[in-house]
Amino acid sequence: MSDRLAVYVHGEDPISEAGVAAQLRGRPEAYVVERGCIDDAVVAVVVTDVIDEATVRVVRGIQRGGCPRVVLVTTQLDDNGLMIAVEAGVSGVLRRREATPEVLARAVVAAANGDGTLAPDLVGRLLNQVSRLQQDVLTPRGIGPDGLSGREREVLKLLADGLGTNEIASALAYSERTIKNVIHDVTTRLNLRNRSHAVAYAVKAGIV
Repeated sequence: MSDRLAVYVHGEDPISEAGVAAQLRGRPEAYVVERGCIDDAVVAVVVTDVIDEATVRVVRGIQRGGCPRVVLVTTQLDDNGLMIAVEAGVSGVLRRREATPEVLARAVVAAANGDGTLAPDLVGRLLNQVSRLQQDVLTPRGIGPDGLSGREREVLKLLADGLGTNEIASALAYSERTIKNVIHDVTTRLNLRNRSHAVAYAVKAGIV
């Protein structure tokens, strides 16, 4: 049992939940935990008809309950639902008609390993959605694919060079207050702990 992955299954209705749980119970890769044992699970599988805000609430509740990796199995899937799933931070999205026991097991294993699962045609749709988001929303606001504006990137680069707030303000011809606000906005938006963490993020993201 120790080599198998603990999986929590949640369905909008008892029949859907029992069906997916039964499929996983027949697989050597996983075993299904009881409803009250969500914090024992490595991966959760959520079965839904459509991906909407109600689904997001379920996903976030499961994540808060101690199981951050979630695979969605849905009956209907449009571009909006796909983006909602991505924004909710799920590890995989499967259509119910394609969710055979083998496919489900592969998605669970991938999620446990920190990887994602998406049908090839959904990858293309997701890339198109991201491209439209960048062109229609982010670019007009001066925000790049990394979620940072040009000014924020400049500030992070100078932080990485070891400059202090007053030196950055002088180099970029801004007030110290403006630089402090930029650093605060970036660290808050990206959930960074402090300036050192911001520099580490910038290096990892290839900004510097």
